[in-house]
Amino acid sequence: MGPYYLAIDIGASSGRHILGHIENGQMILEEIYRFETHQVHRNGHDCWDIDHLWQSILDGLKVCKTLDKLPVSLGIDTWAVDFVLLDQSGVRIGDAVAYRDSRTEGIDHIVEAKIPPEELYARTGIQKQNFNTIYQLAALQQEHPEQLQAAHSLLMIPDYFNYLLTGVQKQEYTNATSTGLVNASTKEWDRELLEYLNLPSRLFGPLSVPGEVLGPLRPDIAEAVGFQTTVVLPATHDTGSAFLAVPAECDNAIYLSSGTWSLLGVENAQPITSEASRLQNFTNEGGAWYRYRYLKNIMGLWMIQSIRRELNGVDYVEGKARATWTLNVAAGERQWSFPDLIACAEAEEHFCSIVDANDAAFLAPDSMIAAVQEACRRSGQPVPATVGQLIQCVYRSLTLCYKSAIAELSRLTGKDYAAIHIVGGGCQDHYLNRMTACVTGLPVWAGPVEGTAIGNLVVQMIHGGDFADLATARTCIRKSFDIKEVLSQ
Repeated sequence: MGPYYLAIDIGASSGRHILGHIENGQMILEEIYRFETHQVHRNGHDCWDIDHLWQSILDGLKVCKTLDKLPVSLGIDTWAVDFVLLDQSGVRIGDAVAYRDSRTEGIDHIVEAKIPPEELYARTGIQKQNFNTIYQLAALQQEHPEQLQAAHSLLMIPDYFNYLLTGVQKQEYTNATSTGLVNASTKEWDRELLEYLNLPSRLFGPLSVPGEVLGPLRPDIAEAVGFQTTVVLPATHDTGSAFLAVPAECDNAIYLSSGTWSLLGVENAQPITSEASRLQNFTNEGGAWYRYRYLKNIMGLWMIQSIRRELNGVDYVEGKARATWTLNVAAGERQWSFPDLIACAEAEEHFCSIVDANDAAFLAPDSMIAAVQEACRRSGQPVPATVGQLIQCVYRSLTLCYKSAIAELSRLTGKDYAAIHIVGGGCQDHYLNRMTACVTGLPVWAGPVEGTAIGNLVVQMIHGGDFADLATARTCIRKSFDIKEVLSQ
């Protein structure tokens, strides 16, 4: 049995500590700790509860000691675009405002007055999303310029947790590309762009790449958790890690990382920063070993997750008022599981109303149920009146987004695609998988479930010598996990 490695995978709804090792030529996973991630309403904004996340990281590390399964290294991945600022002493300045907060509304016009959108895309290759870090920083310039003036460094969320663990401040490449401030060709911060936007250059240091060693745990952290280990950078952007776990055997497969977001695309050796690509809003996110993830962000299971929370009477952001909606159930009347919602949707398979799943109205509405109903009402379609109709509407809308994105992708790359590989927690949604196969007309392969954690572990295991390279790791993934072919009927 090989040594243990630890992936700390933190998503927008939950985080987990997963140990991995190689045994008899297969990768073995063990989830040892899970925790919720949530937001709080603070100082007028929706913010990440960073202190809760940090304590959860430490609590999960302590479980390794309790189990006497001590990893030789660990890596952290999270979602992208969000950041913290640190002063010269390394103390956090302000709140970790979440990307779904409304502070960036209208800010794109301020940025576009300084650099035209077509030039910005030609430089960075990053699709326009109003919550990208570039717009968050512009919003901060408007609201709290004193915070930028006082800041000595900017760290993305996983960079910050790595700093707390090791005392080392590093900015990791894959997450940095999501800011919209990294030049797609040079793979470094675009210094001219920073000047255009009047952003302090001191905040942006050399970029580190997956596989780089940050160092050991700080002595006080090692004492607190009960052991010492080495922190290694994975692809800290969770989608970057998830794509590494796709066990595709051909080069004409679509990758779909399915979770809170649906990230649909392919891996390219070079970025595509053409005007046609910009107009279709595809992105070129940096990956491990400078592989580009050419993909489209689609709203994903966030819509289903939000509806379930509302039905169960749970607020997404602590401290915000709950919105009202009209449906034939009351909030908290019963506790709905995801299988319950899927069963209801299947019973309403002939309900045909659809919405644009990528509409900003679904990014952070006070009520997702009311937002979907209102979108149907405005478009003159039947308004969902039951849980089944509501969930069917979302599923149908998501799969049509997938179909449209694949057609656009084929036009932009000049390639035809033969299959879809779905990884991540959403690959467990067998009904959505079947609908995807049916609507797109492509065979679907689902798995592995813990794609992001596996990709995180792959980088560590390559560094540790368990795998020679990514191709070897993907061969092991195919042998180690249940990859299911999904039939459309």
